[in-house]
Amino acid sequence: MDRPSIKNEDQYDALRDKGYSQEKAARIANTPNSGKKGGKASPYEEWSKDELYQQAKNVGIEGRSKMKKSELIKALRNN
Repeated sequence: MDRPSIKNEDQYDALRDKGYSQEKAARIANTPNSGKKGGKASPYEEWSKDELYQQAKNVGIEGRSKMKKSELIKALRNN
């Protein structure tokens, strides 16, 4: 199987070394803010439902359109 296109190779390799699947590592390494550090993101509880939905869409969470805000938060944290 060919490896998907990766935006942040260093992050992808680090995730693979931690045991993440190719798909999950690629999904994380290809998010718009991949590799950024600083801990400046606010907790998911402070995000709007639309922001949570967009993040869930970015990382490929299925069933997101039917989820409540609390379910989106749980899905994002467990993804």
